[in-house]
Amino acid sequence: MGEFTIRMPDVGEGVAEAELVEWQVKIGDPVREDMVVAAVMTDKATVEIPSPVNGTVVWLGGEIGDTIAVKAPLIRIQTEGEGEEPTTRETVAAAAGEQDPEPAAPTEEPEKPESAAPPPAPAASARPLPEMDKPLAAPSVRLLARDNGIDLRQIHGSGPAGRILREDIEQFLLHGRDTAPALQGFAKKSSKEEIKLTGLRRRIAEKMVLSTSRIPHITYVEEVDVTALEELRATMNGKRKSDQPKLTLLPFLMRTLVKAVSDQPDFNATFDDDAGIVTRFGAVHIGIATQTPAGLAVPVVKHTEARSIWDCAAEMNRLAEATRTGTATRDELTGSTITISSLGALGGIVSTPVINHPEVAIVGVNKIATRPVWDGAQFVPRKMMNLSSSFDHRIIDGWDAATFVQRLKTLIETPALIFIEG
Repeated sequence: MGEFTIRMPDVGEGVAEAELVEWQVKIGDPVREDMVVAAVMTDKATVEIPSPVNGTVVWLGGEIGDTIAVKAPLIRIQTEGEGEEPTTRETVAAAAGEQDPEPAAPTEEPEKPESAAPPPAPAASARPLPEMDKPLAAPSVRLLARDNGIDLRQIHGSGPAGRILREDIEQFLLHGRDTAPALQGFAKKSSKEEIKLTGLRRRIAEKMVLSTSRIPHITYVEEVDVTALEELRATMNGKRKSDQPKLTLLPFLMRTLVKAVSDQPDFNATFDDDAGIVTRFGAVHIGIATQTPAGLAVPVVKHTEARSIWDCAAEMNRLAEATRTGTATRDELTGSTITISSLGALGGIVSTPVINHPEVAIVGVNKIATRPVWDGAQFVPRKMMNLSSSFDHRIIDGWDAATFVQRLKTLIETPALIFIEG
């Protein structure tokens, strides 16, 4: 018998640690070669870690939500062969970061070495994994459940360690779900649930605290008439080719931002407040705030300045799908220079978007509504939308912020200008 240690892999350049977001095994579980045993997250990219050997889990190196350094022991597997080292109580204790047992007091004569190998460490010597609140499931399975309105906690997973598989969702849909009896009258509720922030939700919380605590925000709201743009969008969608994506408002706004920041480059920038350095970018890398089953993520459409309306739409759709299914890479989720935030039809009248640190500007899109607008002689129905944009007031003055948003307004209300170069 021997043991094999799986260590935290190097998950990205310059990354020294990663958060443990999912165990797919527990102590005592058998594992096979190439079986995924854990998932870790860094910079909103999730990496699955497979086992390189067959064996049995004897030790786990952390709990969900723990931060583990690169190359630190993550899991130990007892193997049939020799492994990396023989199984001993000391090897398990060392992997757990425990102190070696206190050596016995010396005697006059040294003890003779034992002929037999030390016995394997019992499972009780390893730190047990606490019961997890979050059901185990791949991002694609979570997306399938969300699309069908299914709470994963209702489903018993048939995969390793109770992992919920696609087949479990399909069986649940096939056989239907039990309907809980309706409560008669009013009833008091005394339940209380504590939920530890882990994974993407914890990263979002940390990012929001960082942004709001270090950036003095100024928010500017302007009403924009999108009637002409909506007519143009409908015409282009009606004439699009079979291989072209359906256009939403966002690709037009992306191209509008490209034109606006060419006039005011301070808005396409990041601010290192520790060093006191503003970095302006020639490339326009636009982050698109995207809601996922796990929370808000920001995939980045790189080099928007070199993309057409159709290309912007196609790349945005590709990144949104990859982000929602958890397959977006670290590079696709980092490097933005300015961000767009939109809740679509749920956008409300006004919002106060939080800047994506260390950027200096974010443009918020509110919902489109038909409103009566005075044209000088009468009220006419127009499709109107508010832009709610926030800026880093250390870098962007109020006058400059207003000038920037008015430039966006002019381009949107006269959409032909979006397509005129120079």
